[in-house]
Amino acid sequence: MKKAPILWVNVLFFSISFLAAITLVPWYGMTYGFTSSHWIAFIACMFYAGLSITAGYHRLWAHKTYEAHPVIEVIFALGGAFALQNSALHWSSDHRIHHGKVDDPINDPYAATRGFWYSHIGWMLRDYQGEKYSDYSNARDLQKNKVVMWQHRHYMKLVALMNIGLPLTLGMIFGDVIGMLLLAGLLRLVLSQHFTFFINSLAHIWGTRPYTEKNTARDNAFLAFLTYGEGYHNFHHIFASDYRNGIRWWHYDPTKWMIRTFAFLGLAKKLKRTPIERIEQAKAQTLMAKTQVKLAAFESAQDKLALLQNEYDMLLKKLQHFCHVQKQVIEAKKNSMLQQCEKSALMKQYHELESAWQLQKQAWLELNSRLRKAHC
Repeated sequence: MKKAPILWVNVLFFSISFLAAITLVPWYGMTYGFTSSHWIAFIACMFYAGLSITAGYHRLWAHKTYEAHPVIEVIFALGGAFALQNSALHWSSDHRIHHGKVDDPINDPYAATRGFWYSHIGWMLRDYQGEKYSDYSNARDLQKNKVVMWQHRHYMKLVALMNIGLPLTLGMIFGDVIGMLLLAGLLRLVLSQHFTFFINSLAHIWGTRPYTEKNTARDNAFLAFLTYGEGYHNFHHIFASDYRNGIRWWHYDPTKWMIRTFAFLGLAKKLKRTPIERIEQAKAQTLMAKTQVKLAAFESAQDKLALLQNEYDMLLKKLQHFCHVQKQVIEAKKNSMLQQCEKSALMKQYHELESAWQLQKQAWLELNSRLRKAHC
């Protein structure tokens, strides 16, 4: 089969920028040194470029998990050009194809099933997409967005403005143009790009799959640290419309925290969250399937599977009942006509059901653990 033609512009850009970053930056640091101002600017620029991709390109435009004020959209559009990962329209279109055809070696633009190198950077070094490269038919909604289309039309001008103009300005402010161009410009660009690429590659190879095993996406807390919260990728691939990737309060997800802050300030609205019922069901179904596969190979498996299924059914029943009352509680809080005694009774029922569900969940997990350990 004939290989796709090499995209020499991409090959030269990625090669030269990487080699320059690993040679010129250390040389300048050892020869002239970097001050705290350099490093603060570098970190700030890293977060600006990275969050413009995660909160802007990814969660705002590709998945429409929330709505943002036009001023925020412009800031993200400029930051996306700063990150130099193509226009928001093109990036979002590719990403939507990835979700729709995930792991398909033919149709997924950066299918992890084709290996680490391909999914990390190889897919951009050859013209694998051909005529599909400029087909934005799956992003007609974004073609109606004035900010997205403004950035798309003037993308290369904005790239030059942000990647040269911003570090140059910082350099003039702090009295070291070359040092700032190297650190806040060059090194920041190379690292921010490869950190994003890790989501396409490492986050489909390294980590756990607690929510679904129907695709290669993994949850990885270390990658979440490098990618502003995007490392909880197994969750994201099953609940892509959720504005969060890390759903627990302790999950490192600065993208989620920033979106929530914007909402508090009135700069974002309509934040989408996946109901707890769907999340818990996905986790239980995945664990159930794993245990069924493990037990099926052993004698007397049917009796144990029947016991496991019974506990599983009880868990789902209690969970559904709890979530039903949870919705009633939310509605009751909005209803000023309800008496306080009625609200109190509903809250008491809610807490009782929550406790019953948690106890059943613990019993189900313990049974699962015992059965799996008994057949190790």
